Amino acid sequence: MNQHSAQPEETHAEPPAHPRLELSEVLHQPVRFSIAAALSKTETMDFKDLRNTIQVSDSVLSKQLSTLEKAGFVQIKKAFVGKFPRTSVKLTPAGRQAWEHHLQILRQIAGS
Repeated sequence: MNQHSAQPEETHAEPPAHPRLELSEVLHQPVRFSIAAALSKTETMDFKDLRNTIQVSDSVLSKQLSTLEKAGFVQIKKAFVGKFPRTSVKLTPAGRQAWEHHLQILRQIAGS
């Protein structure tokens, strides 16, 4: 009861936090989102194939892959095939989990 009146005190429950707060800041960026989408459909992808799939330059792809690698979302493997360097990229288990969660939250926001 409130001291100044005979009415019970009102309790204000906080509404649940908006789902957007659970979106990954790393995956939210359009190029990184596109990288994760492309990699989620395959075990591993060659750098050139990934670049062509998401239609970005080598430098843009390299920069965004570095960000994803620092976040632990992708693994980058460099090797030589004969005399030619080959770079392959894959989602890590943490990256795959983050991707699935990000999509789940987007669906929740969209109401589907």
